[in-house]
Amino acid sequence: MSELHKFMFEGLPVRGMLVRLTDAWQEILRRRQEAGGYPAAVTELLGEMAAAATLMQANIKFNGALVMQVQGDGPVKLMVAEVQPDLGLRATATVQGEVADDAPLSHMVNVLGQGRCAITLDPKDRLPGQQPYQGVVPLYGDRGEKLEKLSEVIEHYMLQSEQLDTRLVLAANDRMAAGLLIQRLPLQGEANLAGSGVARRDEDQIGQNEDYNRIAMLAASLKREELLELDAETILRRLFWEEDVRRFEPLTGTNGPRFACTCSRDRVAGMLRSLGQDEVASILAEQGQVEVGCDFCGAHYRFDPVDAAQVFLQPASQPPGSSGVQ
Repeated sequence: MSELHKFMFEGLPVRGMLVRLTDAWQEILRRRQEAGGYPAAVTELLGEMAAAATLMQANIKFNGALVMQVQGDGPVKLMVAEVQPDLGLRATATVQGEVADDAPLSHMVNVLGQGRCAITLDPKDRLPGQQPYQGVVPLYGDRGEKLEKLSEVIEHYMLQSEQLDTRLVLAANDRMAAGLLIQRLPLQGEANLAGSGVARRDEDQIGQNEDYNRIAMLAASLKREELLELDAETILRRLFWEEDVRRFEPLTGTNGPRFACTCSRDRVAGMLRSLGQDEVASILAEQGQVEVGCDFCGAHYRFDPVDAAQVFLQPASQPPGSSGVQ
């Protein structure tokens, strides 16, 4: 069963999370099998994205969807992982071309240097005119070098957007997607640990906090095989046996990470409205029906001419027609 573990280091401005996606990740891959599945390198990268997005959503406790996208100029055109506030998650990738089993990140999405990673926070109850927040970073380091690990891309993003030191270890295969996140807490505000003995300062201590640096170094020693094969208890004990770690009740089952797709017939109808009546009519004239498939879960929504007419007759809040999902 998929699980998320949160923990803190007593008396230190450092927190951590460990996620292990098992059934949730296997369900994502199972639904993709009908379309032929993913190459091994894509499976690994998409799994790392699913784990990273889950960690980030749980870390910020955002009341809305967190969407992580990697888009580029290689054979992998787009990868998306989306996590809801209740940790329901889904993920998909668009692949056009051959991908070697051992292809690095740059060969998949950053061949000509056009690759980008975007993280979008889409509020659940948007106010009128409110737009989602989006941060975008290139797949390059500070010295212009191509980054070959998704973990490095996200660490770079967190440093730029949040000004917080973050260490991320990610791994995935066709059975599990897992991740370990270690982050330095801001020295001021509610997140600061009372009695830590750390002087409060207005400026951040990027790269300067010795406690964080020590713990981040321990986290970085975690090997891919260990992250995928060892249970959470063993991983935390082996890494931080000299630290005073306070662990919280793990999130599992209906409270933890799980596969959940937010597609619906009503949402597809809204998409058809956005296309416009003339465009939908041309599709009907050519194909006799409009069929839309969900890239995330594989569901197919079919609209015949009667259903399509109802889309444009009914208010947007009303689900059109009665044709089922195929």
